[in-house]
Amino acid sequence: MSIELPVQPGCRIDLPRPDVSEPVRMAALLADPTRAGILALLANGPVCVCEMAAALGERQNNVSNHLARLRDAGLVRATRHVADARWIYYERDEGACRAAAAAITRLLG
Repeated sequence: MSIELPVQPGCRIDLPRPDVSEPVRMAALLADPTRAGILALLANGPVCVCEMAAALGERQNNVSNHLARLRDAGLVRATRHVADARWIYYERDEGACRAAAAAITRLLG
């Protein structure tokens, strides 16, 4: 099956440059399997670093480094445990995750 493309009258050198900075930033951030795994784990609610490390087969310091990148992007947030402040639980910022998905969808849509 072939698709016939419309014939353009000439080269269009005046096309505006698209702003793809946000979807590219989000896609690059999510292209890492550990960061994608973290976001998948957090879809079910708050999780601590030790639990994520065990589930992902990673060292805790490696998971913490990836969490820092996700926090900087605003996709996750940290909360200290109420009874024991040594424990930090991470959760997704669902609004930021929806905005990231929308940015990528606009690019591919």
